[in-house]
Amino acid sequence: LQLRSIFRAALFRVRFCSLYHGVKLFSLIFLKRKGATVSKMLEKRESIVSVTSSTNNTEPYTKQYGECGAEGEYIHFTPEYLLNDTFIQLYGSRGRVFVHEWAHLRWGVYDEYSEEKPFYYSNGRIEATRCSKNMEGQFYKVTAGGSLQLCRIDPQISLPTDGCTFFPDRNQITNSSIMFLPSLDPVTAFCRENEHNYEAPNMQNIKCGNKATWTVIFEDSVDKDALRSLKPPEYPPPIPSFKVVQRAQRVVCLILDVSGSMAGSIILLQQQAATHFLRIYIEDQARVGIVTFSTDASTLRSLTTIDSDITRENLIKLLPKVASGSTNMCLGLSQGLQVLQEDNGDVLGDEIIFLTDGLATDNIAGCAPSAIQSDAIIHTLAFSDKASSALKEMADKTGGKFIYASDELTSNQLMDAFASLTLSTGDYTKEPVQLESVGKRTSDWFNGTVSVDQTVGNKTSFVIIYEIRFPSVYIQSPSGSIYTQTSMSHDGLLKTVTLNIPGTAEPGDWKYSIQTTSNQAFTITVTSQASRDDVPPIIVKTHMNQQFNDGSKPMIVFAEVSQNYRPVINAEVWATLESETGSVHTLQLLDNGAGADTFQGDGIYSRYFTKLVNGRSSLKVRVKNQDVQIRFAASKKSGAPYVPGYVVNGVVQLNPPKPPVSEEPLEVGSFTRTATGESFEVKLSSTTPPNFPPNRITDLSAELQEDTVFLSWTAPGEDLDQGTAKSYEIRWSFDLDMLRNSFSNGHVVNTAAVSPQEAGSDEQHSFNLSFPIQNGTTLFFAVQSEDEQNATSETSNIAQASKILPDLLFCACNVSLACSLSWAFNNFLLSV
Repeated sequence: LQLRSIFRAALFRVRFCSLYHGVKLFSLIFLKRKGATVSKMLEKRESIVSVTSSTNNTEPYTKQYGECGAEGEYIHFTPEYLLNDTFIQLYGSRGRVFVHEWAHLRWGVYDEYSEEKPFYYSNGRIEATRCSKNMEGQFYKVTAGGSLQLCRIDPQISLPTDGCTFFPDRNQITNSSIMFLPSLDPVTAFCRENEHNYEAPNMQNIKCGNKATWTVIFEDSVDKDALRSLKPPEYPPPIPSFKVVQRAQRVVCLILDVSGSMAGSIILLQQQAATHFLRIYIEDQARVGIVTFSTDASTLRSLTTIDSDITRENLIKLLPKVASGSTNMCLGLSQGLQVLQEDNGDVLGDEIIFLTDGLATDNIAGCAPSAIQSDAIIHTLAFSDKASSALKEMADKTGGKFIYASDELTSNQLMDAFASLTLSTGDYTKEPVQLESVGKRTSDWFNGTVSVDQTVGNKTSFVIIYEIRFPSVYIQSPSGSIYTQTSMSHDGLLKTVTLNIPGTAEPGDWKYSIQTTSNQAFTITVTSQASRDDVPPIIVKTHMNQQFNDGSKPMIVFAEVSQNYRPVINAEVWATLESETGSVHTLQLLDNGAGADTFQGDGIYSRYFTKLVNGRSSLKVRVKNQDVQIRFAASKKSGAPYVPGYVVNGVVQLNPPKPPVSEEPLEVGSFTRTATGESFEVKLSSTTPPNFPPNRITDLSAELQEDTVFLSWTAPGEDLDQGTAKSYEIRWSFDLDMLRNSFSNGHVVNTAAVSPQEAGSDEQHSFNLSFPIQNGTTLFFAVQSEDEQNATSETSNIAQASKILPDLLFCACNVSLACSLSWAFNNFLLSV
């Protein structure tokens, strides 16, 4: 009832976008919360549940990489999981699993089990990592032949060796927790503070400062305000309402500003970018219309099906080339919505790409609400830093993107913006991938290298845009073949030079050289598609954790590198953030599980952005791999656990083995990718730039060897995860709550000999306490960092270490009612 009162209070509209027939039944499910008790206070946000067919990973999971309490990205199910009832036995009922994943997605809580640290030592007992500690069960190891063995104890750490597993009793006396084992019938609640297991080394404690999941949901999640005022639920709770919609084809209307303020270079930039979109990015069988607006609005082309290259070129010929008149945006919006209604009288799920310099002469704020209510997805692209806030509002509230684009040619931002406006069907083999996008102003040579890897190569094109005069262009293939202007198409009016590589482009490094004698700007954009229908390409997605910032909280840059939903690790990732005033900052994004990065090796590369500048800024990410072997990693970092079996009437009943998940080398060679994220806006509440303290350390670990304590962690920075902190303060206690609630009351450790290293470095410190550590003792440790302005970080995760000698070990009798124990040095067997 506790769960239903929250979960069912919101109604959901579910969109199923079918892509395949037969085995691949689904590609994407979009969830939107609508009306009901709490919905008035819910942020309208689209959450993606992606459903793919994969032989490598059938586990349910949630892509989650924000801070504690932050919403996740999507829930991942596969057709195998949805259609094969064997998975109910392995993970629990699909409804319970969905609730577990929904808590990750919506409320930003983490798992209360741990595959890395399934056991820990507490008060003289070995405990299974779980919540609550009232959850009972037995410890066994499952052999390769499927039989049970008593667990062995590793004498180095006095914990069970790898392979030892906790088997829960099927019947429990506790009803929590959903984030530990949703598969158990008695489990119907989240852990509250009075039952939360603060000592368990799980991600919930590490990422959320040892808070209970219930506390995070009610104090830190997006729904915290709504839940505090939640009225007692009806009984029985209202039934969720589901609406299933199948997208037959993509329908897009380009609404282009041709007012006087767009005259000159801006209208040419619009024409160049829209041409690239129509020629490269809009997919076959999509329907496209074109509307222009200035003093009046005109339909240049009603909805037209993209059925050939000739159709694409005919649309391109209609793109506006001159600009005059006023800027009546409302007329353009109204005309575009009328065009979208031509196919079926409905605009639900149809898209508008609304491009303008943002200087409206009418009241765009007055007509934006009706456009938002139309159920169309509205993307807005703005040239001007004075663009109306209604443009961003329309994008935010309809699931579209808002992108600010500079009119500086070398930025290539408008080309990048159009490239980002793809609506994936889930079949990435049919979608263009941007390999390179770069610009330069020169009066000599503009040279560079683009790496074409083995996952791409079809429909590869090089598009060069020049500012003044037609340059000399040379493009060399990896085998040495040179393409010159005679192999390229030149559009003098559009000022573009295009090379389309026939067939499948040769994998390897392609070199380009552009020569000019005039001082002018150039850009080069390289796109390609999958080289094989059965091998999706590596793709990159990027975004900021906030679209608006007032300086009170830090911003985080995220880039996800993946191939068919599998994380790609060991890549080099750089982000470029450019403000409307022209200031440019570059950051190397890391996948190290420290600072802004939540999980190491999950293919999410992250970094804090601290150089906040007033105004709108753009985000662009470049990913490369040069002669370094990248790898697929296991996708799952947050998700319902596989249950190897249950204890029924004192006997372990085994489930089928867990489906294997591969982590294999990805032999693709060198590659490059670029991606553009939504623009973001900063309005600092103070004239003084914010000073951020060092980031919270989240990977502190502790070990006891005799009477020596060994600590290790990843160094924070002077400002969050950048620079070098000034100093560390390390404290310890016999009581975890002491450090958690009152760090300054813990026992201080002398850190005079510890000199902080640069952010991201591995830190280690060893020391002896002022007294001999008794056998059976558990100690807790935490760290704070300080910067040059004496700003102090949050307290780190709390690490624990125990001194356990072979002559002392207690059975965790609160895990099972019956305990038996036998001991032999280096061969300790534990049956609980």
